[in-house]
Amino acid sequence: MTKPIASKQMYVFFVIWSGQLVSIVGSTMTGFALGVWIYEQTGSATKFALIYLSAMLPGILILPVAGALVDRWDRRWVIILSDLGSGLSTLAIAFLLYTGQLQTWQIYIATGIKSAFSAFQWPAYSAAITLLVPKRYIGRANGLVQFNEAVAKIFAPVLAAILVVTIRIWGVLFIDFVTFVFAILMALLIRIPKPVPTVESSTERRSLWREAAYGWSYITRRPGLFVLLIFFATTNFFTGMPIVLSTPLILSFASPAVLGTILSIAGCGMLMGSLVMSAWGGPKRRVIGVLGFELLAGLCIMLAGVRASAVMIAIPTFIFSFSIPIILGSSQAIWQTKVAPDVQGRVFATRRMIAWSSLPIAYLVSGLLVDHVFNPLMSVGGLLSGTVGQVIGVGPGRGIGLLFIVVGFFVALAAAAGYLYPRLRLLEDELPDVMTSEVSA
Repeated sequence: MTKPIASKQMYVFFVIWSGQLVSIVGSTMTGFALGVWIYEQTGSATKFALIYLSAMLPGILILPVAGALVDRWDRRWVIILSDLGSGLSTLAIAFLLYTGQLQTWQIYIATGIKSAFSAFQWPAYSAAITLLVPKRYIGRANGLVQFNEAVAKIFAPVLAAILVVTIRIWGVLFIDFVTFVFAILMALLIRIPKPVPTVESSTERRSLWREAAYGWSYITRRPGLFVLLIFFATTNFFTGMPIVLSTPLILSFASPAVLGTILSIAGCGMLMGSLVMSAWGGPKRRVIGVLGFELLAGLCIMLAGVRASAVMIAIPTFIFSFSIPIILGSSQAIWQTKVAPDVQGRVFATRRMIAWSSLPIAYLVSGLLVDHVFNPLMSVGGLLSGTVGQVIGVGPGRGIGLLFIVVGFFVALAAAAGYLYPRLRLLEDELPDVMTSEVSA
């Protein structure tokens, strides 16, 4: 009996997954087009980084309440309404651009609104996977989720570059809106089962604010999960800087076409990593997968900052992107198997809030550090031009390169320290699984 049930619910997973695949391609095209537009309009790394900040901060602030509501509501309808809200925000930007009224601050506001809707969509989608996928396939399912990100990174920049020329940026934004409609239609075709209530969950259901705070107390009572969360908050801070500064770094010595090519190469790396994760399911000890590939990612960030060369950036970018699906897929599988399904909305929302709380700081600080510290240090005649500049070069973009080297070192250091800490290394041994071998009907 369990095999037909599992097959049916895996089919449901593939339906909703396909809708999210199309949607994320459209959203990535929009992000690429608007990012280039802002940087070309302003020429400021700080203003460019602010779009990342507006895409992150509003969602982080409302995540605890969103997670509590996700556990209260039908998770399918949460996904549908979240996609609808994000789609309408994109349509608003397209209209302003088409009518010639679009300004940078309006992009920040619309992006912030999409961020707020994503605060509901992500925990609902992540918790739904736990209810639809058997335990033995959970790592592979998370690999498929990362596959969506990879496909978007490969095809979206190329498509956006072509479509911007043919139908202009507002046309790209309208296509993004259509992809949201497709995702909504896919979600309308399926049903997501309700999680079985646990005793612990029912005793905590008192007020919305108590439920919102419950995710934090759940995590802190489990030291291994708490340390894993702090590890990601730390590494996200350091990796957030090179992620937001990759576009200014490449555009400092190359054209937007080269930027699109390197981003597509990054997507190929992520695609390869996600396919490996989908087929493999990750290492048996998933914590080792997180720490080992995080160490590799840190070394790649360092290497990308050494030379102003498309080839020298593309190679470590490919390897870095290959590592991401294995890191995230392994981490997600840990959380999905160690957290009770009926409280995953709250716990996952709190988890994302804490892990991502360092990203807005990284986005804001990265632009300021480059504009006011690292670029002056690495300019011609700058303080470090005669020492570090002899190794990595001086001039435009070399300050960003030096920052890459610094933050990559700290990412590698954090991974090594995480392995040496027993609570993190032995997390899977000390905390029992709560996910059964098969999902319920």
